[in-house]
Amino acid sequence: MSTEPVRVMIVDAHEELASSLAQALDADPGLCVAGRARTLEEAATMIHDVAPDVLLLDHRLPDGDGVAAIPGLRAMRPSMAVVVLTATTAEDVLVDAIEAGATGFLSKSRGLPELTAAVRAAAAGEAVVSSEMLSRLLPRLRRHRLRAGGHAALTEREREVLALVAEGLTNAAIAERLVVSVHTVRNHVANLSAKLGASSKLEALSIAVREGLLPDA
Repeated sequence: MSTEPVRVMIVDAHEELASSLAQALDADPGLCVAGRARTLEEAATMIHDVAPDVLLLDHRLPDGDGVAAIPGLRAMRPSMAVVVLTATTAEDVLVDAIEAGATGFLSKSRGLPELTAAVRAAAAGEAVVSSEMLSRLLPRLRRHRLRAGGHAALTEREREVLALVAEGLTNAAIAERLVVSVHTVRNHVANLSAKLGASSKLEALSIAVREGLLPDA
């Protein structure tokens, strides 16, 4: 297992907030702020050199919509997890973020311990969203159109894992529920995400919901 710190890049135009975030993250020995940008343009020019594991991205930036920019930013570094920093809980913004490939969301009003926990979770491939928020968003996802084209059939176990993701469970909690290893759960999540053409657990869930692969709540 790698002992290298998680590399984080912050994209936020608010200097005071960005500085506070950077100080909190750098204080954690397992995390490292490798870069900061104020605009989407700056972020795009920095990602290759900074090589972040996690991108903390404000959804409102001086030169555009952070959520709309997620697919382009992730294309520059597909392994990068994107956590959207937001001051809103508007469902349309959160749904758009999921469908754009975000790993999750983090309210700007949350405390510093929650910030570091969220970054660690994102780096580990977890969805950064509460089960309560997830339950709010699922009905919204069901009202979206089905994506064009088909997908490879999911196995019974993959569907079972997907249903537990929909409950907001972490990989560790899913492993405990199914009495398997966390490694096995990660493999199932990776496989089902690949079949659905998803770049994150949340995006996989949104596609599965829209295509009727999950039972109605």
